[in-house]
Amino acid sequence: MSTNQQTTTGTGKAGPAVSRSRPRRHTNEDEQQLSGNGQHSSLEKEWKEKIYQKLLKVMDLSVINSLEDTEVRKQIEDLCHKLMTDQAVPINLEGRKRVSKMIEDEVLGLGPLEPLLADEGVTEILVNGADKVYVEKLGKLILTDVRFNDNEHLMNIIDRIVSRVGRRVDEMSPMVDARLQDGSRVNAIIAPLTLDGPMMSIRRFSVKMLTMDDLIEMGTLTRPIAEVLRGIVKARLNILISGGTGSGKTTTLNILSTFVPDDERIITIEDSAELQLQQPHVVRLETRPANIEGKGAIGQRELVRNSLRMRPDRIVMGEVRGGEAFDMLQAMNTGHDGSLTTVHANSPRDALSRIENLVSITGLNIPPKALRAQIASAIDVVLQIERQEDGRRRLVSVQEINGMEGDIITMSELFKFQRERIDDEGNVIGIFRATGIVPEFYSQFEKRGIDIPIDIFDPDIDLDDKFQDMGVQ
Repeated sequence: MSTNQQTTTGTGKAGPAVSRSRPRRHTNEDEQQLSGNGQHSSLEKEWKEKIYQKLLKVMDLSVINSLEDTEVRKQIEDLCHKLMTDQAVPINLEGRKRVSKMIEDEVLGLGPLEPLLADEGVTEILVNGADKVYVEKLGKLILTDVRFNDNEHLMNIIDRIVSRVGRRVDEMSPMVDARLQDGSRVNAIIAPLTLDGPMMSIRRFSVKMLTMDDLIEMGTLTRPIAEVLRGIVKARLNILISGGTGSGKTTTLNILSTFVPDDERIITIEDSAELQLQQPHVVRLETRPANIEGKGAIGQRELVRNSLRMRPDRIVMGEVRGGEAFDMLQAMNTGHDGSLTTVHANSPRDALSRIENLVSITGLNIPPKALRAQIASAIDVVLQIERQEDGRRRLVSVQEINGMEGDIITMSELFKFQRERIDDEGNVIGIFRATGIVPEFYSQFEKRGIDIPIDIFDPDIDLDDKFQDMGVQ
């Protein structure tokens, strides 16, 4: 997602705010940046491989871990320039610097992927074998000209990534989740499960901690909706964030967590640590896979149970994927108000059905009506995030769970993104609207002294102007 987007406001009656913003379109310059910076000639790549092989013979790589990164890079750079001089490499000084940098990346980094990792606009890197590398930038997938030498070269990079976090990938364990030093999440899968070489996806970890203002500028939501979300977190309501892969669930969870007061103890539970909570009292827990003997795995369910003994004020779970959904519901129903989690689902109603299905796989014999009653009691608000055709992530629905009516969980939609059309440039045009329903949790705002004007739920008021008049920021 790009913050270089402009927002224009339409005329006529609108809900809380109008979003007609357009993402910047790709340019030739973008394409060049995505091709490994578009600067390595075939001659440079050829000599990079030759010098790299000579470097491996003369440099003691076993001492790398005992030296500072800057010192190792300086040694590699000096040695590379000496080898290139001895070999009379027919490349100018700038080219030799690029060759040296490629070799540094090969020894210390992720080889051909380093230029893509250095591009802050790249949000995902998708490696489909040694000769196809795609990236996501501004919400769109683009094929780059980045290549690995062969599948063995790619496997070496994958092994380097997973070994740094104490995990492994081989024929006995051909799938692995890991993370880079900057927190980026990595998934790799190899033969015999893949037919065209090793596959790897890297979901970039944002160096810049996004804020609610960033989401507003990007058109993900509007300030009035943001103010309601702030009140929901401060009122200690339990929140379920729903959406598809790459829709921005974790980003939204991170930003909502900034509204949690600093004097509360927060425990985070994740399969692969991604959350960036800024509060001073945060305990971070992460699952552990099985060892080479297939033993020692610790999943989210065990971590949720243990977290209840750690005196949490709030529990934040990165995503529920299995039986831990039941333990999370139990925690929400037994005094751990203000908890937050995410789930993969295409709509708020589907999100509740998925939670129900995840609980059912635990094997517990709970009648459907009783289980739905637990869900309705535990979860207060469902936020639906969607990545749309123009590459933007939008908060398309905010719904309150009201309770049970017969065997059905009842919900009320408070805000929605109402699509109007797609313009000639492929941008989704639409309006954020209030539905006119005042939520039952509004009384919690009043009791806790959270100043949110009730007019915010009126679909006939331009709430952006209303907020400016009231001085709400």
